[in-house]
Amino acid sequence: MKITIVGAGAIGGYLGARLALAGEDVTFVARGPNLDALRSQGIRLIEEDGTERVAHPIRAVQSMADAGPQDYVLLTLKGHQVEQVAADMRALYGPDTAVVTMQNGIPWWYFHKLGGEYDGRPVTKADPKGIIAANIENERIIGSVVYPASELIAPGVVKVIEGNRFSLGEPDNSKSERALRLSEAMTRAGFKSPVSTDLRGEIWLKLWGNLTFNPVSALTHATLAGICRFPLTRELAAGMMREAQSVAEKLGARMRVSIDKRIAGAQAVGEHKTSMLQDVERGRPLELDALLGTVVELARITGIETPRIDAVYACASLLAATLAEQQGRLEVQPGK
Repeated sequence: MKITIVGAGAIGGYLGARLALAGEDVTFVARGPNLDALRSQGIRLIEEDGTERVAHPIRAVQSMADAGPQDYVLLTLKGHQVEQVAADMRALYGPDTAVVTMQNGIPWWYFHKLGGEYDGRPVTKADPKGIIAANIENERIIGSVVYPASELIAPGVVKVIEGNRFSLGEPDNSKSERALRLSEAMTRAGFKSPVSTDLRGEIWLKLWGNLTFNPVSALTHATLAGICRFPLTRELAAGMMREAQSVAEKLGARMRVSIDKRIAGAQAVGEHKTSMLQDVERGRPLELDALLGTVVELARITGIETPRIDAVYACASLLAATLAEQQGRLEVQPGK
């Protein structure tokens, strides 16, 4: 099975390393020091228990044209990065190539085969210029919800923080042969990769936490536990979740846990900095449109009022714009 990883970072490296070690024909698309490391020393994977494994030699390319047509393309870039590579990805396509979308938030294809009055609508916050949809045909798409946390700690070196579950799902909720075949390959590689018949429900369940804790942490510089302990931000998070739940249910999705249980789960993670807070501290672009902007858009489409989400999105968007304009970063330093 020929599999190309577009985005050889923390998640892409984790996936590609295990798949390569399981015997799949894996190609990484990478650049810079990461590309050099992959070519010279392969990819080193540090598992949760500290065990280290190396996949070497492996194939790593800078140009997708050098990879050629694939059976599966695992798209592991962040949402705001996909537009930049969408046209180049056409070099990876054969007649039956499937593209597995592994971005956080609401995907650009969300309404494809949804059914009902909203079927077929675009999600413009996920694909403002339509470039992604023009170059990744809906028929190629297999969706995925990414649960693990991992980190690219050095070029060619990935450390697994926790988790091994990557849910897969077709836009029409079917258990297709192509999705089952990929699920079997990922299972052989040591992942839990069930083919879901309600992937959108899983998307919303994960997004429920991301759309609240990520931007609130970026604005307050608080950890997950800190947000949940502080009464005002805990209530803000719960209010944002209630608004998001109303949007999700209007679109036919159902939340399978209570808001209190979801918040308790976040608090149990402890003094963890969210990925968006880490991006603020390091001066990197924020995943705001994928995690919040798309929800605001879906709320307007469905006629649901989301005042808390709107306010947090406005403040976090201004923060992102200010950091980008100043080419700066923002970090709270302990007092002396």
